[in-house]
Amino acid sequence: MAVLFLVFAAAMAIGTFVESWYSTETAKIWIYNAKWFEVIMIFFVINFSGNMFRYKLLQWEKWPVLILHLSWILIIIGAGVTRYIGFEGMMPIREGNSEKVFYSDKTYFTVLVDGEIDGELKRKPLQEDLIVTPEGIQSTLPWRKDFNGQDFSVSYVGFIQGAKEGLIPDENGTSFLKIVEAGDGNRHEHYIADGQIANIHNVLFTLNKETEGAINIFTEGDTYQISSPFEGSFMRMADQFQGNLVKDSLQTLQLRSLYSIGSMQIVIPEPVIKGKYGVIEVPEEEKTPNLKDAFIVEISTNGETVQKSVLGGKGSSNYTDKFTVGGLDFTLAFGSKVYELPFNIKLNDFIAEKYPGTEKAYASFMSKITVEDERPFDYDIYMNHVLDHKGYRFFQASFDPDEKGTVLSVNHDRAGTWITYIGYFLLYIGLLGIMFFGKTRFKFLGNSLEKLKKKKATLAGLLIFATLLPLGAQQDLTPDGHTHDAGPSIAQLDSMLQSTLIPEEHAAKFGKLVIQDEGGRMKPINTFASELLRKLSLRNNYKDLNADQVFLSMMLSPALWYNTDFIALDKKAQNDSIRSIIGIPKGQKYIKATDFFDTQGRNKLGPYLQEAFTTNTPNKFQQDFKDAYFRLSLLDRALSGEILKIFPLLNDENNKWISAMEFRSGRFQIPDSLYANFVKNAVPYYLISLRQAKISGDYSEADKLLEAFEQNQINHGSEVLPSKERVEAETIYNKLDIFNRLYKYYALVGLLTFMVLVFRIFKDRNVWRIATYFLKGVIYLFFLWH
Repeated sequence: MAVLFLVFAAAMAIGTFVESWYSTETAKIWIYNAKWFEVIMIFFVINFSGNMFRYKLLQWEKWPVLILHLSWILIIIGAGVTRYIGFEGMMPIREGNSEKVFYSDKTYFTVLVDGEIDGELKRKPLQEDLIVTPEGIQSTLPWRKDFNGQDFSVSYVGFIQGAKEGLIPDENGTSFLKIVEAGDGNRHEHYIADGQIANIHNVLFTLNKETEGAINIFTEGDTYQISSPFEGSFMRMADQFQGNLVKDSLQTLQLRSLYSIGSMQIVIPEPVIKGKYGVIEVPEEEKTPNLKDAFIVEISTNGETVQKSVLGGKGSSNYTDKFTVGGLDFTLAFGSKVYELPFNIKLNDFIAEKYPGTEKAYASFMSKITVEDERPFDYDIYMNHVLDHKGYRFFQASFDPDEKGTVLSVNHDRAGTWITYIGYFLLYIGLLGIMFFGKTRFKFLGNSLEKLKKKKATLAGLLIFATLLPLGAQQDLTPDGHTHDAGPSIAQLDSMLQSTLIPEEHAAKFGKLVIQDEGGRMKPINTFASELLRKLSLRNNYKDLNADQVFLSMMLSPALWYNTDFIALDKKAQNDSIRSIIGIPKGQKYIKATDFFDTQGRNKLGPYLQEAFTTNTPNKFQQDFKDAYFRLSLLDRALSGEILKIFPLLNDENNKWISAMEFRSGRFQIPDSLYANFVKNAVPYYLISLRQAKISGDYSEADKLLEAFEQNQINHGSEVLPSKERVEAETIYNKLDIFNRLYKYYALVGLLTFMVLVFRIFKDRNVWRIATYFLKGVIYLFFLWH
């Protein structure tokens, strides 16, 4: 039994490393779904069952241990039922549509073999669920089968993660013209073969095949011409030369130019090239989570062999075109299996709520659906609000980027779920039982505490081992060789920082000014600035600047803080996926806002944020993507002044306060022209006075403006304005930083208490007893402070 636990623990530990090095799917192939791992589970069940009889657990005195053994057996059996009998998948539905099919979470490889038997067309289907990654595959391939006595084989050749249909250069191939467009906001490449017609978003394009109503492109040598049935324009990217595309006229086609034709924008980036159309790997920098993969197989029969690349993956269920090998017709598919529900689900409305001031950060999302069955009924599916109907469970999983469709997670595993739930319930009962009832090991150890005093050598060795253990946890981090765009030097940033450094005395006065946060809470700017800095950098200060000074510096020079390395990507600097995407060294803890954007101003995390925000169960890396976006969005709002809500809105029933930026945007109207002018210009004038004070050293004018801000809040926002005493108390509380200090003090006193108790086991002297009472008293004092 001990060996089983050791092997199991080692397997789980290795699996965790494999997941972090490669992927969860690879860990399943090598460990979690491997046959040897299943054998371990079987042996666990056998051993738990045998121990019930070996140790005579079928007695009232030992019922807690018996319950524990039964719970572990049920949990393992429930997991087996879930894996081999239950199934789950994803169900996409657009608003207003009714669906009854969903796509399996597992990936299947399907082969359909067609041929004639006695003059009649027959089909032989072959299908298997498999797991495949660049590191390995879990499958029964190769298959060696026969169709009406004709042997054939299907063999695995390779796998491409992130693939698409594209042009493979070939001097002996067909001529193709490449057209690039971004009709849905994403870049798409299309290839038109010589003499063919292509439909791109319901607009026809031809190459050397004149067709009425189509955009006709003609080539002859190095000459390119275009004729369009629509008016348009173009701009040559190299020199910004612009021109018009005249309707129904033949004119010269400008390569590497942006054509605007109707609502479509296209670019023809290169001349005609020769090649053949096939499956190619997408460059690493262009890969997105929604890309399909390519499963490559080889089919042999009757002395003929053909290699095929099948595009697909989870959520895809498309078949290849039929092809013939050795007289047999084959059709292949790589992707999800399609399941059909015994009822329909109609999506009436999808509702997504975003966090204030963000574009992609969703606070919550919900699907309002109708179950169309014998007795239809309406239901709302959202986080922790699950639909159970006829053995199927529906969870809110994600949604479409345009917020007009939902993706529900569907689970059909009633037996496995109930067996596992019963197992966990018994586990809880058993754990309680061993603490309070019967003859259990737990109670035996509790009654045998005095015997530990006789085992000094063993305990001392254990203490030394426990003390030395953390020493092995250190690691060295080295840069990974990434290069970065040139920006302001450290010396320049320090110089700019000094120019915006406001003395602590004035910054403290600014910190006592009251602000209204997004949740409507009234608090001093000191509290808000402290929270802001902790959220952005996971620190309480930046260099020698406290939170108030940092916030004032942000107001004085937003550009400085866009180029300052102070944004934390993740708490432990371990998510190197983000660092690789944005191009910074592995292990670098702090970055600047400009690192998130490419030379075109696009957010480098953009392709990954959609998937991270549209799932209810983000993994660790997706959560880090979301946190990075939140920090970047928060910084942007802070630097723009949007969140400096210090002006009460007149006669507002909800006592709303606004920022000067919000007022200037026109979102809020102030009928009093004098007050409107104050809201619009007071903050800019305050910043001017701060810059002048930096030069003269006289902050009296800036102090007067702070007093004007405070008086304005008293005049127009007294109903929700905290008292000066409360603001002062909260400011002192922030400076004391009680909780950040206390956890360190708790840890220190706890360690000392543990050591004193160990010494008491060795030699129970009065000094150790006094120390115990003293340390207990200190803990009580800390608790009162807490």
